[in-house]
Amino acid sequence: MADPEMPTIRQALLFEELPGDRVQCNLCERRCEIKPGALGFCKTRKNVSGKLYTLVYGDISSISANPIEKKPFYHFWPGSVALTIGTWGCNYLCPWCQNFSISKSPPDPEHANYLSPEQFVIQTLRERCQGTSVSFNEPTLMFEYSLDVFKLARARGLYNTFVTNGYMTLKALRMLHEAGLDALCIDVKGDAEAVRKFCGADVEVVWRNVREAKKLGMHVEVVNLVIPGVNDQEGQLRELAKRHLREAGMETPLHFTAYYPAYKFDAPPTPVSTLERAHDIAVSEGLEFIYLGNVPGHRYENTYCPECGELLIKRFGLELAESRLKNGKCLKCARKIPIIGRIRGDR
Repeated sequence: MADPEMPTIRQALLFEELPGDRVQCNLCERRCEIKPGALGFCKTRKNVSGKLYTLVYGDISSISANPIEKKPFYHFWPGSVALTIGTWGCNYLCPWCQNFSISKSPPDPEHANYLSPEQFVIQTLRERCQGTSVSFNEPTLMFEYSLDVFKLARARGLYNTFVTNGYMTLKALRMLHEAGLDALCIDVKGDAEAVRKFCGADVEVVWRNVREAKKLGMHVEVVNLVIPGVNDQEGQLRELAKRHLREAGMETPLHFTAYYPAYKFDAPPTPVSTLERAHDIAVSEGLEFIYLGNVPGHRYENTYCPECGELLIKRFGLELAESRLKNGKCLKCARKIPIIGRIRGDR
């Protein structure tokens, strides 16, 4: 039961009791072993007398109604809006984090901004959003809350999405799916060396979860923030494209997004030419839907038919400007385009 005075503190679901009142958290693949009174790596999970508790159940640091393209999802309910929430903390070390004000800050349960799952779903409907999204910081940390939200949201006809680094355990991923998670936007952040050095993580786990999410039938889009000096070399980009083809398939969207200096990282912004080179490499490896992000107005924001090259969905930044599909197919050659959900303007 939740303490009515501190409703954001709840017993966690995925943990193992160890000798000496220690616990092992089994939410993400860090699998932290936590001593009594201590916090895990993410600072959102605490050992209280040999039991693991989450400190961020419904503790909302940020909330806004966002176009689904902002995540970015380009093949999942294009043109729709998701009420998006985040909390505090992260299980990665990324020194370029754009949301460091919340991801690098621990929760404060005594001053939490609590929003119940029921209130969140009601607000989603009130604001005429088509779905929910857990984002801003790493959504896996809102695991227990997400499970409760997703069940309620699905019952009301809403979709549910995660924007994630993909570092959750397989058990956590499967439980999210069972609760009603429909789609994941997974940021792989580069090759094995880049992810290990800058994020303190194993990219093999991320690709495993891309593969598993696809196997479970969830919609997946993969993002790679291209950072000068970190993951922008031709060999790195080509290997990522090959890995994407192998784990996610040629039809799964791959987004190369531009980096801008933030937090502790001051490398120059990603040149557009680097993103275009990444796009061309991915095309040469056989991927069919490759997009560039954070470059509003670029032609590679749009969706083109991989069969005949016809412009099918025109975008500008976060806005879906025009759809030239007919019943989900290319108007010119009738190629079926793998997109989930209704599209405004589909003929």
